[in-house]
Amino acid sequence: MSRIGSMPIPVPSGVEVQIEGSAITVKGPKGTLTRSFHPDMIVKLEDGKILVERPSDDKTHRSLHGLTRALIANMVEGVTKGYQKVLQVYGTGYRAELVGNKLNLQVGYSHPVEIMPRPGIEFEVGQDVVQYESRETRIPVITVRGIDKQVVGQQAAEVRAVRKPEPYKGRGIRYSTEVVRRKAGKSGKAVGK
Repeated sequence: MSRIGSMPIPVPSGVEVQIEGSAITVKGPKGTLTRSFHPDMIVKLEDGKILVERPSDDKTHRSLHGLTRALIANMVEGVTKGYQKVLQVYGTGYRAELVGNKLNLQVGYSHPVEIMPRPGIEFEVGQDVVQYESRETRIPVITVRGIDKQVVGQQAAEVRAVRKPEPYKGRGIRYSTEVVRRKAGKSGKAVGK
């Protein structure tokens, strides 16, 4: 039996769940999410809890069991609390700002890079004080918020891909929890004759 798949998902107060065949709609204070699941999975709503069952112990059904339960749990959490990813912009002269709802990045290219938010995503730009290149400095911090965990992660990955962190000076856009392994540069001297 799947340990994750067999766990019931509690439905908090203020959240409505509608099950129509293989499609599930979850409506909460932050918004509404709809998703279709594999038709073999059995999803029930009993006593304020969502239960996911599988029809057999077939390999595909076992793999879908935990996945379906995890995706439904993410939908419930998304409409109640929401999701966010925090990115930090390291580099001298690197800037991030909001222009309307677009994110405008100046990260070492000859032109600024504009990123349009996906539907249901909002950006927030602030500043943070961190230790960078052996001194305290202010760096831009970008927060990506939304109710769909997958879309928030994809949007954050697209922002990071504009200028990935490089290993020599650590410049670039990185997640706040990301650790960039630094490399030593060239020594500058010839190593022998």
